[in-house]
Amino acid sequence: MIGIGGASGAIYSKRLLDRLVALSDQAEEVAVVITSNGRINWELEIGTFEAANYPFQFYEEQDYHAPFASGSAKFETMIICPCSMGMIGRIATGVSTNLISRAADVILKERRRLILVPREAPLNLIHLNNMKTITEAGGIVCPASPSFYHRPQTIMELIDTVIDRVLDLAGFQISTQRWGN
Repeated sequence: MIGIGGASGAIYSKRLLDRLVALSDQAEEVAVVITSNGRINWELEIGTFEAANYPFQFYEEQDYHAPFASGSAKFETMIICPCSMGMIGRIATGVSTNLISRAADVILKERRRLILVPREAPLNLIHLNNMKTITEAGGIVCPASPSFYHRPQTIMELIDTVIDRVLDLAGFQISTQRWGN
């Protein structure tokens, strides 16, 4: 399950969706929810959002009838990319105001894998405490902090360092630059 939140960094979510298309043989099902702010940022930062470009099931952000709104559905992993600090705060406090925050709550209560990709700087103490709370609850906070040890030459290569890390954390078998090679 992919949540596209309202933080800046839509290129990360686009690249994640593009990579998941290529990895479709490793995923039983990919469901996507994009918030209204996520859609606005996508269009501001990279152009028109077209769900039809992806072979995934898209759900509206208020569709609480989506299968992953309940723990009885067997969605094992949820990635929120990018994830705003507001969304992190709602998840940390168990406040479900939309389908993404509800699904994250379900993932945590069922002890499944939740990966949050914030793209925010600087961080205040509230942000840090919320990320600590989510980590203590079993979530993974993977900031959109690219790596440079393999000398990326393009913006996309930098973005891929973050997305490859997220895909690794989600359990996908990928070919990527690794430390030491």
